[in-house]
Amino acid sequence: MSFLVEENPAKHRFEILVDDALAGFTAYLPRGEVLVFTHTDVEERFQNMGVGSALIRGTLDQIRERGDRLVAKCPFVAAFIDRHPEYADLVVAES
Repeated sequence: MSFLVEENPAKHRFEILVDDALAGFTAYLPRGEVLVFTHTDVEERFQNMGVGSALIRGTLDQIRERGDRLVAKCPFVAAFIDRHPEYADLVVAES
């Protein structure tokens, strides 16, 4: 099974493809160099396979690469960062 995480700026979300099929996304609201993550969804047939974690890890790695920061309003994103404190430096408090 191959995972590919890509940003879809037109829809304000990062998407994960599993073997070329859209398996899920994490949606954000752009606020300058800060992305406010609001919702994550993984298709039912791809749940409990690590797809959600791969999606968030790939998303956070891309955010780090381009020097952006985020607000984790989405409970799934927030829980992932809690479990993976190496990404905590990307989080900013919402103003």
